[in-house]
Parts: sequence; structure tokens; C-alpha cells
Amino acid sequence: MEKELSQLTDHELLEKKKEIKSNNILNAVLLGVMVGISIYSTITGGFGFLTVLPLFFVGSIVSRWNKNKKQLEEELNSRNLK
Repeated sequence: MEKELSQLTDHELLEKKKEIKSNNILNAVLLGVMVGISIYSTITGGFGFLTVLPLFFVGSIVSRWNKNKKQLEEELNSRNLK
């Protein structure tokens, strides 16, 4: 189980920041694929389940992405780290 951000050392917190930056590219690719699937599904078969499902995952990914990023930035700011 991963430690809470408040329990990480300064060095570990800065490493976590680097890890999140590298994950941003992967997240952007996943979002693009999900939106692409939804658009393709809508064009070929109209609006349906395969259109809504990827959009649900996009919302979930974006929500988690923003939450994690915000928590990390708050912890970095509280420790005066950049």
C-alpha cells in the first residue's frame, strides 16, 4: 500500500512529482483513445452504449488525474518545495 503524501519525505515527494509528470503523457493518450472510440462509435453505429462507456471512463480518469495532481501540489506548497 502506498504511503499518504503527508508521510513522504521531501525527496520521495519530489520523485512522486516527476512520476506524475511522466504519467501525464500516458493519461493524455488514454483520453485520446477513449474519445476516438466514442467518435468512431457514433459515426458508424449512432449514439449507443459504446459511445457512453468510453466517455464514462474519460470522466473517471480526468477526475482522478486532477485530484491526485491537486493533492500533490498542495503538499509541495505546504513544504515550500518546487
